Amino acid sequence: MNTHTRSWKAVLVVAAVALAGSLGIAKAADDKWFVLGEQTIKAADPSVTIKSEGSRFDKDVKQVKLSVEGADVQITNVVLHWDNRKDDTLTNVGVVKAGGQTAAKDAPGMKARLTSTTVQYKILGGASTANVKVWGFD
Repeated sequence: MNTHTRSWKAVLVVAAVALAGSLGIAKAADDKWFVLGEQTIKAADPSVTIKSEGSRFDKDVKQVKLSVEGADVQITNVVLHWDNRKDDTLTNVGVVKAGGQTAAKDAPGMKARLTSTTVQYKILGGASTANVKVWGFD
C-alpha cells in the first residue's frame, strides 16, 4: 500500500469519527426535561393519578421526576405506571418544598413509556392546593 492511499484512509477514518461524535453531541443536545402531565392537588384528597399527555413517543422517557409549586407537599408514595413494564413504587419520598423537585428515577431499560403516575400526598402549611408536575427526560 502506498503512502498516498494510507493518507486517504487516515483522513476518512478521522472524518468518520468526527461525524459520529458530532451526531452523538447533537442527539445529547436534544435530550431535555419536559412536562408529561400536571394536576392541581387538594388538601382534602389523599392521592391523585396524573395521566401522561402526548403520543406514545412523547411518553417514551429515560427518567422521571416530580416537581411541586404553590405549597410544600409531603409525598408518601409514588407509583409509576409503565406501558408493558412492571410498575415502580417509590416509598417515603419525603417533603418537596414549593418550587422544588424530587430526585430523578430511571425508566426500566434504556427507555420506557410512562402511562400515568399515582401520588399519595399531604399538603403542608395549611395550604388548600398545590400543583404537581410529572417531568420526563428524553
